[in-house]
Amino acid sequence: MIVSKLTTFENAARLIADGAIVSVSSSSGLGCPDTMLAAIGRRFETEGHPRDLTTLHPIAAGDMSGIKGIDHLAKPGLLKKTLCGSYPSGPSSAEPPLIWQMIGRNEVAAYNIPSGILFDMHREAAAKRPGVLTKVGLDTFVDPRHQGCAMNDAASEPVVRIEQFDGEEWLYFPAIAPHVSIIRATTADERGNLTYEHEGAYLGGMEQALAARNNGGIVIAQVKRVVENGTLKPHDVRVPGVLVDYIVVDPDQLQTTQTPYDPAISGEIFRPLSTFRTPELNIQKVIARRVAMELREGWAVNIGFGISANVPRILLEEGQHGKVTWVIEQGAVGGVPLLDFKFGCASNAEAIVPSPHQFIYFQAGGFDASLLSFLQIDRHGCVNVSRLSARPHVTAGAGGFVDITSRAKKVVFSGFFNAGAKLFIANGGLKIDQEGKVKKIVEEVEHISFSGKRAVEQGQDITYVTERCVMNLTPQGLEVTEIAPGVNLERDVLAQSEIPLAVAKDLRTTPEALFGEGTIGLDLGGGGNG
Repeated sequence: MIVSKLTTFENAARLIADGAIVSVSSSSGLGCPDTMLAAIGRRFETEGHPRDLTTLHPIAAGDMSGIKGIDHLAKPGLLKKTLCGSYPSGPSSAEPPLIWQMIGRNEVAAYNIPSGILFDMHREAAAKRPGVLTKVGLDTFVDPRHQGCAMNDAASEPVVRIEQFDGEEWLYFPAIAPHVSIIRATTADERGNLTYEHEGAYLGGMEQALAARNNGGIVIAQVKRVVENGTLKPHDVRVPGVLVDYIVVDPDQLQTTQTPYDPAISGEIFRPLSTFRTPELNIQKVIARRVAMELREGWAVNIGFGISANVPRILLEEGQHGKVTWVIEQGAVGGVPLLDFKFGCASNAEAIVPSPHQFIYFQAGGFDASLLSFLQIDRHGCVNVSRLSARPHVTAGAGGFVDITSRAKKVVFSGFFNAGAKLFIANGGLKIDQEGKVKKIVEEVEHISFSGKRAVEQGQDITYVTERCVMNLTPQGLEVTEIAPGVNLERDVLAQSEIPLAVAKDLRTTPEALFGEGTIGLDLGGGGNG
């Protein structure tokens, strides 16, 4: 006899005790069990329980589009501590997400732990091992000699410490066993077996379910539909029913935070390449084109949110699609990574692997290059993407950035040289009508998301691409290797940096073609793997 695991959202919310540790599977734009989180928030509003929760969000906690994700739980008294790979962000002109308001008022102890490490912590908890020993995060804000992952003064309890092991220095994160794991899938059968056929990624539901189950906790799965037992193909089941205690059903759950359902996101259909829009000509496209010139055929390349997210579209436009394989932290391998609130998904992917497995690939530097953004760069080549005290809610934290860059063979950072400049494309080059007021090349970054010092020690190949110049990281610091046509080296580059910049003896000029309409004749050459 099959005992039904179905329950209502209201009943499931009552299963969460005061003081519980709750792990939530989601990403910034996809896979969030939003209806279940909303039910917990409603219960607190009416009953005053559950109180003093600690929540774990390995990849993200929601996004900026309204009250979603962790914002359902962002109520003083409900949330005591949160450990997130990243947080919802918002434009500087908008009201900050609720969780950022709580962080700013020190109403919750908030930590930003790299996404891959948070998945590792679940795995170690599931196996009842003591914790994670890793070099990911050394000499960054993750390191306890800097912020130790803390995002505010309320985060006073250490979550990481330095350990010596076998004559080397490591970061140690004690495992945290959740009392409740809330995961999401598309379909459950009556026994609780879960399939993900409409999902854009598998994320880390299996690891989170194991961590709760093996430590006496419960697993709540939000799904779109329930089917008869025995009708799911065993190879399609991503989380077996033996790990699932309760099922809640939302037939209207969104595929991403702004997509009801698109079969291309879940790999059920392949879109013609002609249906993907390519970027219009603007300064961001010029930067993306220059970033694309750093790639080589045969490489596996990770991309992050921001300007670099458009690089796959540059390759499409140039007839080079398929010559590199894109790998995204949420788990997609190959295909065309998507943009905006669909970022983290890919259409036409070759494979979608669980995100924790993708992070193992990244942490050990198994891929060839990563294309990422920057907010600040300092004299050591350190990069900040995770925190600006003047506008904290505009940043989302680091997500998988620290995992990805810790051993990457090559990293290309992209962004504007300073903030707020009025820039135009003119006469095959760059025209600067007015300089920005905020320098981004600074003496010392506010938050070390990437350590230039460790990069030099490890022999990593680091390039910084801006609209007006390209810089490389050397053992002596930053060196300008290329300037855009129309740019004056002294006035527009060296004088706009807070720090002295070395200039290469063979200073090059960026090709004018990057500033024009039409294709640029991109040639990726040969590269192979490694």
